Amino acid sequence: MDLSDTPEEEEFRARLRDWLAKTLPGLPAEPSPGDWPGRRSYDLGWQRRLYDAGYADVHWDASPAIRLVFLEETEKAGAPYVGANFVGLLHAGPTIAAEGTDEQRARWLPPILRGEEVWCQGFSEPDAGSDLAALRTRAWRDGDHYVVTGSKIWTSHAEVADWCELLVRTDPDAPRHRGITWLAMPMDAPGITVRPLRTLAGSAEFAEVFLDEVRVPAENRVGDENDGWRVTMVTLSFERGTAFAGEVVACRRVLGELAVEARGNGRWDDPALRRRLGRLNAEFRALWRLTQWNVSAAQASGGVPGVGGSVFKLRYSHARQELYDAAAEVLGAGCLDLDRPWMLDRLSSLSYTIAAGTSQIQHSIIAERILGLPKGR
Repeated sequence: MDLSDTPEEEEFRARLRDWLAKTLPGLPAEPSPGDWPGRRSYDLGWQRRLYDAGYADVHWDASPAIRLVFLEETEKAGAPYVGANFVGLLHAGPTIAAEGTDEQRARWLPPILRGEEVWCQGFSEPDAGSDLAALRTRAWRDGDHYVVTGSKIWTSHAEVADWCELLVRTDPDAPRHRGITWLAMPMDAPGITVRPLRTLAGSAEFAEVFLDEVRVPAENRVGDENDGWRVTMVTLSFERGTAFAGEVVACRRVLGELAVEARGNGRWDDPALRRRLGRLNAEFRALWRLTQWNVSAAQASGGVPGVGGSVFKLRYSHARQELYDAAAEVLGAGCLDLDRPWMLDRLSSLSYTIAAGTSQIQHSIIAERILGLPKGR
């Protein structure tokens, strides 16, 4: 498989680099990490700049290869991450583009691309995290609406979101994977209570969401009723297959910064540390090639990433943790100071083997869907 740039990709890369070089110096200062209303405004402002420059549609209308070039170049240039809008741009939006009706695509995709609306993800529940199919949030049909009651947890950016990609159980008597429905829920609907959760790093980008007979229009259902598990697999394929692509580039940049720091503070003299950083360099180079392979495979199969995303997600989650453990080794006693570079990222890296499906779930997917091993009993 040829992973080099095509002439179209080379032209796009050069044009994007030129635009980033002209645009980034004029950006306003970023808000503080805990200021999520400010973060929302900043992130949507960046998205609007992308839209006005003609780059916003790369997430859906461009080829997967062009999308990867975009993620690579924006991360290398130090451009803002999608931030508060990552669910809309990287999860819900691609799912609606792939599975939604023409009316749904026309309603929800342009506001995401223009930087006007933020989405959150209402999947996990207190008793249905890794075992997502065990979800119990109930929805029943009442005329032109679904009435939803239940709760969600670890809902990303719920406190600043306009919409929620929500999984509900619409048929409690069906086998658990077959009674689930995917809804787009307006976050200003009556009956919704949002309670922010503070993480180990001190931030509050997650929340508990309590739903008390929330009425969601039936026209907001994406896919058929009780077919939500299949639609969810589309969402998760984007989450595991391409949403982390820019982060691999960021990790490679951090690795270079660690080498510079180690040379400056004398820790580079430790051959064990040098071997560790060298192995991580090879690891992230391989992960980038795997990302390119997954994107090429997605392009050949219609644009939706396949189960290869689970291979990537499994290894990337652990490699990221190893990277920031190496950062602590480079800093020595300084790693106890959370104001030092990389230390907040070290805390957040602990969640990566849980988020977007635990490592144990990824092992099972790889065993069953790639290796053809029998399901466990």
